[in-house]
Amino acid sequence: MLKIYGIPNCDTVKRARKWFTSRQVEHHFHDFRTDGLTDHLVKNWIFKTGWEALVNKRSSSWRMLDNATRDGLSDSNIVSVLTEKPTLIKRPVVTYKDQIIVGFKEDQFGTLLNQLK
Repeated sequence: MLKIYGIPNCDTVKRARKWFTSRQVEHHFHDFRTDGLTDHLVKNWIFKTGWEALVNKRSSSWRMLDNATRDGLSDSNIVSVLTEKPTLIKRPVVTYKDQIIVGFKEDQFGTLLNQLK
């Protein structure tokens, strides 16, 4: 089943959920804040996308980080940072089988939709 990860009050997540719902695509929504994220899941996303693609440097969560934390992000600490502060992750994260789409990307959603048919 297709999964959408994010936070419910995020406008981009709302758009993605509406996009799939309007096309009658069954999906499961996973709320970062209430459901949390596992190290294993975040490691898998990083393996597929690279951690730089997952970090939303335009978010208020990013701006609230101190400079030492921002400058100190690395392969060795990124998993723990993202699981502790999941709102740093660019939203939504859409997964289906072994595929992952980070952010609202309608063209990639369309490609994924064709695979679901």
